[in-house]
Amino acid sequence: MAKKMRPDRLGPRLLIPGLLWLVVFFVIPLLIIVVISFARRLPGGLIEWAFTLENYARALDALYLLGPFWNSLWLAALTTICCFVLGYPLAYYIARRPARWRSLLLFLIILPFLTNFLVRIYAWFILLRPEGWIAALLKPFGIEMILLGSPWGVLIGSVYGYLPFMVLPLYATLEKLDFTLVEAAHDLGATRWQSFWRVIFPLSRAGVIAGAILVFIPVLGEFLTPNLLGGGKVPMIGITIEEQFLGRVQNWPLGAAMAVGLMLLVSLMLIRYFKQLKEARWVS
Repeated sequence: MAKKMRPDRLGPRLLIPGLLWLVVFFVIPLLIIVVISFARRLPGGLIEWAFTLENYARALDALYLLGPFWNSLWLAALTTICCFVLGYPLAYYIARRPARWRSLLLFLIILPFLTNFLVRIYAWFILLRPEGWIAALLKPFGIEMILLGSPWGVLIGSVYGYLPFMVLPLYATLEKLDFTLVEAAHDLGATRWQSFWRVIFPLSRAGVIAGAILVFIPVLGEFLTPNLLGGGKVPMIGITIEEQFLGRVQNWPLGAAMAVGLMLLVSLMLIRYFKQLKEARWVS
């Protein structure tokens, strides 16, 4: 008769397929990138397996820090702010609706994910071109803006693509909020702004931090949106890394050093996020 496996022994074995997947498709490729980042590029795009820190020194050059990286940084920050300004009222509105309407509204939020991201970006490519609908709507007001191939076009596409990543964490936090505290604040003489700033916002801080991280980090390394809506005219760190690997330069060690540096920066942000999340939970 076969012996029944104890639950405490079955649990670790269930993790084996997931761990193997992470090792094969994440850890090993990441180690390869790290090794390449310490190599030396030879003429013709070949690689010499010699340990050097030259690639990291070049990655910190002002040519990359004040150009592509700075553009990526401010665009990611501005996208996060825009998503927060647009997403917080939307998440609050959904959280305050009756239960029968919440599922429908959340479905409308995630509905764009049912379409390929590339197709959605191409749709904005049509809308943002000089003869597109947006230009036609702005023309009667005397506003002529070159959106396609400019940072504004990249910003619009980024906000559109990552707005749900801000709304969903905020909704998950606001939906659990005890709104009787807001009523109590009103009874004590607090205005709507005071009740929001002193009651609602502090209690939703965890959702704000989660949404900011989910928006900021992907936009920081974004490649597709700047490449299509920016037309290659908006230098971004993601495009720069792609050019080092697949462009005419083919400097894999430098591209790998940039990628490793970007991953280290993202890791520091995640550490900061978990610390802030822990503090937010402690406060709430």
